[in-house]
Amino acid sequence: MARQSTPLHGRILEELGLLSLWHAPRDAKCLCLQRFVRFFAYGGSTLVLASYLSALNISDDRIGLFMTLTLIGDVAISFFLTLFADALGRRLVLALGSALMIGSGITFGLSGNFWILLVAAVFGVISPSGNEIGPFKAVEESTLAHITPKELLRDILMWYTLLGTAGQALGVMACGWAVNLMQTERGWEFIPACRAIFFVYAVVGGIKFLLSVTMSQEVEVEVVASKQAKQKQQDGEENNETQPLLGERPAAQQPEKKPIFSFLGDGKLVSLVIRLFILFGLDSFASGLASLSWMTYFFKRKFSLPEGQLGSIFFTTSTIAAFSMFIASSIAKRIGNVKTMAFTHLPSAICLALIPVPSALPLALTFLILRHCTSNMDSAPRSAFLAAALPADKRTAIMGSINVVKTSTQSLGPLVTGVLADRGFFGASFILAGILKIIYDLGVLASFVGLERERERGAEGRGEEV
Repeated sequence: MARQSTPLHGRILEELGLLSLWHAPRDAKCLCLQRFVRFFAYGGSTLVLASYLSALNISDDRIGLFMTLTLIGDVAISFFLTLFADALGRRLVLALGSALMIGSGITFGLSGNFWILLVAAVFGVISPSGNEIGPFKAVEESTLAHITPKELLRDILMWYTLLGTAGQALGVMACGWAVNLMQTERGWEFIPACRAIFFVYAVVGGIKFLLSVTMSQEVEVEVVASKQAKQKQQDGEENNETQPLLGERPAAQQPEKKPIFSFLGDGKLVSLVIRLFILFGLDSFASGLASLSWMTYFFKRKFSLPEGQLGSIFFTTSTIAAFSMFIASSIAKRIGNVKTMAFTHLPSAICLALIPVPSALPLALTFLILRHCTSNMDSAPRSAFLAAALPADKRTAIMGSINVVKTSTQSLGPLVTGVLADRGFFGASFILAGILKIIYDLGVLASFVGLERERERGAEGRGEEV
């Protein structure tokens, strides 16, 4: 009845998640803004990365090796920073990641030496794929889950993901036409134009640094932990009278050997984490095979497209992907996060496998656009599923470990694509990527539908909103 009395514009704002975004804490909005500016930088640098390295007379297989080693370096940095993020302080970790972005951008803007660029990419933050790298995602999503009310979290995660895609779209467009104008209007060569883009990358890293250090103390884990400790203390005082005056100590026992993953707790959580590792690792390997850097380079080389047109093409596809998230959020509210993840991602995987098949540009672009119509619709439901399925006290560490697994497997993809491209089989990597993503989608559906139903029944039994 209350829903029927709500005005039409109110229902539209609610369906789009704008009311949730409005009522979200200030720090949650700041984290969403950080993702936007970070992906703006990723989109711009990724558009020219492979072409820039190629212009420096680096072969395709070495470009693939460069991307692989970059992602491996990101694994080490992400694992260290996310593992100790709660102890070091979340604001500090996000600020350190931003400082690494600044250093990488400046180095790429000043040097053309392969080894110097490789060191800057391995120990810094440069995105070969245009997607999430570094410690940011695990820390930010864990923080959002802590500071955002449960009833708002799904919509906030949707906007968090959408703003990243929108930032990437604007970055790709701005970079493509900036390089085009520098070459046609200013008479710059391609390499100096690319270096200017990397200096802008460093500036955006500085903006993200400022956003990181201006967040409040509420984002730190000790604030949440202190509230939980106070609640436990109150509960303990209530039950104190039922405890014996002198607690009986059990007889000394030999310490039991604990299996690996015992820090996770019960066996169900261990099983869940292992399945997440396997499935998300498979999907990330496929994403590495068909990263944005390789995709833009593929269209440039096969169809001789300039950077301005490439920017417009991938701006269009990223914009479509961003708007599709509104639909994903609405679908997830009705059929659940897991089914939304699988059913929306499956058509994207099929279209990805078909992209290299046509020899004509219009048909190839058709498959590219169809792929992006649903490629990101699984992102927000996946984040909401993880936030709900993982325990709060282990969420940051587990999400960080998942991201390490994803980045580790993704790091192998560019090397495989580079080797295939160097031997004249560029398109085969996209076909393989599509097939692997189809397997991932079917695996998600088979593994997690029952888990989500069980959680929903438990929440309904406790009278909570799912």
